[in-house]
Amino acid sequence: MRVDERFDLRYGHSLELNRLRKVALPDGVNFVGRAANNNGVTARVEPPAGISLGNPGEITVSLNGQGGALASFVQPAAFVTAYHVMILSPKDPNMSTAERLWWARCIWENHYRYGFGRQANRTLASLELPDDAPEWVKEVPEPTIGALDLGPWISDLDVPKSRGSSEYVRVDELFDFRYGHSLELNRLRRVLSPDGVNFVGRSSVNNGITARVTAPEGIALGVPGELTVALGGSVLSSFVQPEPFVTAYHVMILSPKDESMSFGERFWWAQCIVANQYRYHYGRQANRTLASLERNWSGHAGSHARPSASMTRVSKVARPCLAAVDR
Repeated sequence: MRVDERFDLRYGHSLELNRLRKVALPDGVNFVGRAANNNGVTARVEPPAGISLGNPGEITVSLNGQGGALASFVQPAAFVTAYHVMILSPKDPNMSTAERLWWARCIWENHYRYGFGRQANRTLASLELPDDAPEWVKEVPEPTIGALDLGPWISDLDVPKSRGSSEYVRVDELFDFRYGHSLELNRLRRVLSPDGVNFVGRSSVNNGITARVTAPEGIALGVPGELTVALGGSVLSSFVQPEPFVTAYHVMILSPKDESMSFGERFWWAQCIVANQYRYHYGRQANRTLASLERNWSGHAGSHARPSASMTRVSKVARPCLAAVDR
């Protein structure tokens, strides 16, 4: 079945963000660009007078752009779009949100066809899709944030118990450091779960995990609950590992000095480390400076701390630090 047999297609609003007035929630509407993350939303704007807004539940599809052609998302709220964004409305108005999400993923799976700058303006409508969604998709309840079962993992996220000895707290006051296993993936045997262990590289996605491998004999595996921090590549990408693991080169393993530190606190400290990524542009690595990372009570680096200095800061208070990540 073709895309245009399942959906009605229309071009988006072709607006330029620099000509619109940006606003903050709850004012305005979402501005959907050609990004491949954040549901394609790149700003919140005041819509031009007289424009017909996109409807909640419609699918936006990027036709080209930095995020890649065919980045497809179900929009949960009214929106306007940038250039080269197509809006898809299901021919079946009773299509569930779960089904729309599934069809959006089916469209995205064709993005490999659009390398080297090829655009999808003329060909999106004719892309072939499955004849129907699987039965299990139709039975899935509508996804909501409230339905996520995070259990005890973030129970203490907002109130870290661990404290440094002064107004500033260094990472090495909270964690013991050791270099990872420095293994080469191409020398290991790949396997499928449940066999083997996770191989953690310097990736910024999927918890840093790039493969599942058979661990070399005699190696001391990383322990569940430890943090991994990339020192090169996607520098300071930091994750709490939920299972035993091994690592690639230039990955540091952090073990909390306080063994009672909750998973929520560990997640929070990992985000505090990530908040310092802006200091590591132009190929700078964190091998020598990770241990000395700090932040003050407000979540801002001290006046003497600059990207070229070794003393950077990690906050003691969750919300200011997470705000620093947003910035």
